[in-house]
Amino acid sequence: MIDILHAPLPYETLLPERQPGNIDLVVIHCTELPDLAMAREYGERVLYDSGAGNSGHYYIDRDGSVLCYVDPLRVAHHTRGYNPRSIGIELVNTGRYPDWFHSARQTMTEPYPEKQIDALRALLDHLVERFPSLRHIAGHEDLDTATVPASDDPENEVPRKRDPGPQFPWARAYDPSRLGRLGT
Repeated sequence: MIDILHAPLPYETLLPERQPGNIDLVVIHCTELPDLAMAREYGERVLYDSGAGNSGHYYIDRDGSVLCYVDPLRVAHHTRGYNPRSIGIELVNTGRYPDWFHSARQTMTEPYPEKQIDALRALLDHLVERFPSLRHIAGHEDLDTATVPASDDPENEVPRKRDPGPQFPWARAYDPSRLGRLGT
């Protein structure tokens, strides 16, 4: 049993509903922000005419706390081209913060704490039980491979997304007999 705090974003009910059988993918992200409070602030920002913004479904803090910002039976905006079929899980981690696209800040060095990875495994087990159609897992960086001009040198391209990044412990994070990894 996993303890999940339900903390819906203000626009959650504006997001499209979907059938459980259509969900077959989990996408692992890192917030690339210093803390959960800032991640919440970013998630609450309205970015679309629909009144919604960008957010994962679940957020896992460094201490292993799990929060649900968007019900998984709704389509959240977290990975271009994969939202209707996927559940987004955000892990609080600084990533490349504060200048994500600076060419000298592309190395992600913060490790993922054991409690955070344990909570992720528990959440994944819960989701596989809840959604029998769930078969695949991927990192955001595996699915969104676009590049953007570097903030310090527009002639230089850097990855738009690098999360969860090289510090993410894939071997410890999920059970490959239950979820197959996409995009690698």
